[in-house]
Amino acid sequence: MEKNPQEAAVAYQTLERYSGSEAHHFHTNLILTNFPSYVEYFAKSRGVPIFEGSMFKVAHSPKEEISILDFKIGSPAAALVVDVCSFLPIRASILLGMCGGLRRRYKVGDYLVPVASIRGEGTSDFYFPIEVPALANFLMQRATTEILDQEKTPYHIGITYTTNMRFWEFNEEFKTRLKNTKAQGIEMECATLFTASYKRKFTLGALLLISDLPLAQDGIKTKQSSQWVFDHCTADHVEKGARILTHARIMQSKKIKGAYHRNINGEEASHL
Repeated sequence: MEKNPQEAAVAYQTLERYSGSEAHHFHTNLILTNFPSYVEYFAKSRGVPIFEGSMFKVAHSPKEEISILDFKIGSPAAALVVDVCSFLPIRASILLGMCGGLRRRYKVGDYLVPVASIRGEGTSDFYFPIEVPALANFLMQRATTEILDQEKTPYHIGITYTTNMRFWEFNEEFKTRLKNTKAQGIEMECATLFTASYKRKFTLGALLLISDLPLAQDGIKTKQSSQWVFDHCTADHVEKGARILTHARIMQSKKIKGAYHRNINGEEASHL
């Protein structure tokens, strides 16, 4: 994808204003998340500073060559972060997010690996017509499942429904439509991230943590249940994300198919 120099200049400036970090500080491996506490854990555990701008919070680990960025919540923010970060020489990226589990057998704290997302949020329409599916990058999801298997971590695989609607749990019409889709999870960013990254040739996957069971009685997330998830799951989720990125880079070095090869010198990306 040929880069427009003017667009690139605006993207760099936008990233620096929103993150409080200069663009050249970003490493070639990127963790995206919705949670400032993930950035805080990452920075504390690695002894690195946190940068914060008008929207994003970030930290960089030179030893691992990994940056982590909290882009807040929702599909517009998800679109923005892919658009600006696609101008950086990032070779592998993963979303560490949360979702509502939509199966009775799921438990809070389980992992869900989304292979695709239903485009119910609207923002992805600006990238492709609605008939284009929102798919996670194959290599990144393969790297994710290989790390989970190596660590003998139980996980689920499926599709998510991406929505911009809050308090949908009290909308019976929406709940009926949601059940009819047979989605395994519901969240607010994946379809946008997957679609935008496909458009931008940005190698991106996702590892979601099931934070609540919104279709079950008393399963809707509360302040207390949310804090339990953060207290018990943050460290494992972030460390798995770091290991997945490292594994993905090894896979890329072996020319395993499925990712976009993003050249460090900024040349046009080519599909492996």
